[in-house]
Amino acid sequence: MSWTHHALSRRRALTAATGLAAGALLPPPSTAAAFTNPVIWQDFADIDVIRVNDAFYASASTMHYSPGAPVLRSYDLVNWEIAGHSVPVLDFGAKYDLNGARGYVRGIWASSLAYRPSNRTFYWLGQIDFARTYVYTATAAEGPWSRLTTISTPYYDAGLLVDSDDTLYVAYGNTTISVAQLSPDGRTQVRNQQVFTTPSSVGTLEGSRFYKINGQYYIFLTRPANGQYILKSSSGPFGPYTMRQVLLDLRGPIPGGGVPHQGGLVRTQSGAWYYLAFVDAYPGGRMPALAPVTWTADGWPVVQLVNGAWGTSYPSPAVPPPPRPVPPMTGVDTFDGPTLKPRWEWNHNPDNTKWSVGNGLTLRTATVTNDLYWARNTLTHRIQGPTSTATVQLDHSAMRDGDRAGLALLRDSSAWIGVKRDGGAPRVVMVNGLTMDGSWNTTGTGTEVASAAVSGSRVWLRASADIRPGAARPGTFSYSTDGTTFSRLGPAFSLGNDWRFFMGYRFGLFNHATQALGGAVRVTRFELSTP
Repeated sequence: MSWTHHALSRRRALTAATGLAAGALLPPPSTAAAFTNPVIWQDFADIDVIRVNDAFYASASTMHYSPGAPVLRSYDLVNWEIAGHSVPVLDFGAKYDLNGARGYVRGIWASSLAYRPSNRTFYWLGQIDFARTYVYTATAAEGPWSRLTTISTPYYDAGLLVDSDDTLYVAYGNTTISVAQLSPDGRTQVRNQQVFTTPSSVGTLEGSRFYKINGQYYIFLTRPANGQYILKSSSGPFGPYTMRQVLLDLRGPIPGGGVPHQGGLVRTQSGAWYYLAFVDAYPGGRMPALAPVTWTADGWPVVQLVNGAWGTSYPSPAVPPPPRPVPPMTGVDTFDGPTLKPRWEWNHNPDNTKWSVGNGLTLRTATVTNDLYWARNTLTHRIQGPTSTATVQLDHSAMRDGDRAGLALLRDSSAWIGVKRDGGAPRVVMVNGLTMDGSWNTTGTGTEVASAAVSGSRVWLRASADIRPGAARPGTFSYSTDGTTFSRLGPAFSLGNDWRFFMGYRFGLFNHATQALGGAVRVTRFELSTP
């Protein structure tokens, strides 16, 4: 799990050359039977990708969002949906409940997803807070997922391998790469050995992915945030390993974005190989991009390029017809229940007594605070790039004095449009200046910069976001009293594009009290649309 323009470990960040593998250049493909990168223009970083029969699955980092570690599913490596989450709740301490402490930029970092054919089980493995490693399992990607074990060794940026003899191995580490062998039931560590030390000329390597291909063992590693390397062993999972550069400073497919890196290799049913990486593209986050891979005669992977760069387009993978269409990651949600759809994740763990779905999403106030970053039960949705708009219909009739509810552009620098109720009267307002420092402490709780009177019990709120990387990009807010005619409210908000929060901007639905609990709002419709 890496960041732009930085080659030191995240452990140090939290506590304290040019080249390219040679390969055949692909001509620009025809528009027929081709896909365009990024394959998902939403924030899914530190990807691990596998194939189980005719379906592909991927996992991604989610930090402090709950549930964590989404499991994405595709039938063609291009069209993806969220099937579920490997970590149902971040039960790693009170800070993940916003209870006396906060878990921003902690939680679910780079982790691993694997499938074990012998027991037809999915495995998710990841370390939390540099303290220990957690393993969750499920027999279906949708879940239910449950914790299998906790291992005292924190496997940093781990890659889980199910070997051909069913043995479980984990490759992990930063600069110093190690391999651990797990017990047959996957619950304990039975062997651990350092297998590689990164040469000083390369710098930092992390983000392990572990493979066995044609009898050879491979550890796929990233150099944050501009390179990818691979280790190969012909002598078994514990090495010795030799290293080769896969890519470095390669132009990516998103204008203004970074170098594709830190993803995984996957093989289609026909034997073709692909590399699913991510591209640093703040303020939106880190976006998955796909490229075909070939292999040299002596067993090294080569990314196929278009005009010397990771292509913006390639021929579509040749795969069997999908069993069903994959729904888009945009569209309408009316929260008709009985559960939230997997596209939604809470900012930290929610208080489950204070929300419900069915006939809309009801958010009862769960926190008394003037700081949105401390407010529980803020529900988030990824922003669709390059530009998209979220529109919500909000019933505010059950708000109480002092309550604040609305739609935010949420990150370490945030703004929102919503309803303030004071003195028995609601107003629609635009607030900006919600900020955190580099230790994720609140430095600004927001300033109201525009307002308008509203009558009745309903209001429509809209936030539009431009998340193209590069220069500062605007977010704008508007509202409507009839759902048809919208009026702009407040100035444009400049979306921050610093990498250090890791996660990109999200739309956030919130309702918190500043005086006393007891109020509620109901979101009857959410729509994410693109131009």
